[in-house]
Amino acid sequence: MALTFGALGVVFGDIGTSPLYAMNEIFFGQSHIPRDRIAILGCLSLVFWTLTLVICLKYLNFVLRADNEGEGGVFALYARIHKYKQGAIAGLKIILMLGAGLLFGEGIITPAISVLSAIEGISLVTPIFETWTVPLTILILIGLFAIQKRGIHSVGRYFGPIALLWFVVIGALGLASLVNSPEVVFAVNPFFAYEFLKTAQLYQTLLLFGSILLVITGGEALFADMGHFGLNAIRRGWYFIVYPALLLNYFRQGAYLLGSNQVVNGNIFYSMVPRSYLVPMVILATMAAIIASQALISGAFSLGAQAVALGLFPRLKAVNTHEEHVNHVYLPFVNWVLFLGSVALVLSFRKSSALASFYGLALSGVMLCTSLAMIAISTEYWSWTRRKAVLLFGSFALLDGVFLISKSLKILDGAYIPIVIGLLIFFVMRVWRWGRKATYFAYSEFDTPTLRELVKIKEESAEQIPRNVVLMVPKPLRSLDDNAPALMQFFLNRYGLMPENLFLVEVVHRKVPTIQGPRCEHFIFYKDRDRGCIVSVTIHFGFMEEPNVELALEDLAKAHEINLPSDPHKWLVHVSHERLVPSKSWSFLKRFRLKLFLFFRQSTQPAYYYYGLGTDVNLSVDIMAVRLK
Repeated sequence: MALTFGALGVVFGDIGTSPLYAMNEIFFGQSHIPRDRIAILGCLSLVFWTLTLVICLKYLNFVLRADNEGEGGVFALYARIHKYKQGAIAGLKIILMLGAGLLFGEGIITPAISVLSAIEGISLVTPIFETWTVPLTILILIGLFAIQKRGIHSVGRYFGPIALLWFVVIGALGLASLVNSPEVVFAVNPFFAYEFLKTAQLYQTLLLFGSILLVITGGEALFADMGHFGLNAIRRGWYFIVYPALLLNYFRQGAYLLGSNQVVNGNIFYSMVPRSYLVPMVILATMAAIIASQALISGAFSLGAQAVALGLFPRLKAVNTHEEHVNHVYLPFVNWVLFLGSVALVLSFRKSSALASFYGLALSGVMLCTSLAMIAISTEYWSWTRRKAVLLFGSFALLDGVFLISKSLKILDGAYIPIVIGLLIFFVMRVWRWGRKATYFAYSEFDTPTLRELVKIKEESAEQIPRNVVLMVPKPLRSLDDNAPALMQFFLNRYGLMPENLFLVEVVHRKVPTIQGPRCEHFIFYKDRDRGCIVSVTIHFGFMEEPNVELALEDLAKAHEINLPSDPHKWLVHVSHERLVPSKSWSFLKRFRLKLFLFFRQSTQPAYYYYGLGTDVNLSVDIMAVRLK
């Protein structure tokens, strides 16, 4: 129950505030839906079945079962299909990378539209406050992004009660509609949706589906935040609290329109609130909007951290904000980008209706990526037949495609913004992934001695360097026939001697969120009481963990697993920094791609700092020329 309570304030924040603007966009947006009985009941039927099919059926019954060690999100799907190298699945990995980029774009729009739509209720109290809508929105955004460095745990305990109050209030507002206008219950019959769509024009229908999409914005957060609360907590929160409250409120808005009541400033939600309760409702809606924004902001931090850990994004400075929860992470760079982007959108569009016209395009793209990935997941992991998988998730993909096309009609009205953001981030991930692979293959072609030859050199050497030397290496070493790293040859050329104790340390990022059981494994290639040792150490980290090599080596040394002093000040740690040189036969485009990779690498945190080295030990950074092919 505690997890369910906490999920209300994080997982359901975005989708829970959709009643503030979704119905407004349907009836007062650019689709120009008439306010007659068939149209109102037809649109309510579309709202009901969209929530039921997409959230209840697709996500809660299928997608949330495709977790990766309890973690969800597009990168969880990426990690599950990562080992498959077939052409179609390899293409899905690229699609999921694009989906991750689109989610970043959604993270910029959500704070802007959520806070702006809540503050717009002030103008209904008195027109004097209408000019204060934008300044107040920006002021709240400043405060919201300023507290991010404190961590979600410091304010998260307040989110649950506020979110519960919000859902209770919007549900209570809708409960009266079942008594005064029981006719709206007929909207659960899909016949009304069919009757309305049958008479609508194609262009109007596409615009309508773009507005209907707004009722499920934030639906992807159910999967992305699953690792925080678990499948059962999310299901309980949805079915017992969120789902009934949303349906009651949407039905109430439909009943309000059926009664031909006055709609002030095209805002159905605030128009149906009794005037004596309008100010408290604006305050509550503002707090709910902040919670909705927080969910997407925290999701962007987690997404960025996972991308870095999977080797898909340049290393960004990350601050863990909770000592017991590794997924509570704060990324200053991402925070600034989200803040500046949200403020720019508020200043440019100034009204939530303008943002709502293209809000959700990124979400529809991510939903489509998820549906396509689920075809592979269900066939490879759940032993489904391909026909069954394509029939179910292909149908969802078709619906997602309709949503995507409907939102794409608004490209010139601002829908290009999330597309550009998504493509830029996707481009950065592709360049970074290519550069890492090219560097790795260039290293692998260095002519270096084998570990067997190193052991022979050590046995035959009359002198040694009386030190404990730690070398960071690019791959695990398991056999005496494995080649030593290029950095070892560089060390021998520089000093001409072997160290007394040599530790070859490699970091492996596993495709799981956290490592269960032993983190380190070691292989002893040579050990002598008088002449020292040569040991290979492999340290495993999950993609949700903050890698700290120093701490892992200290723990290994304290357990007396290896002959490494537990005091890091007695270590000599050598790391390499590559000077990448392009091949002479490369084209202009390949050289340009390398320049971009070098620019990204220069502006990011070095790998050795990212791995926690340099805190208690002194580093020796060796510059090595590496020619790419």
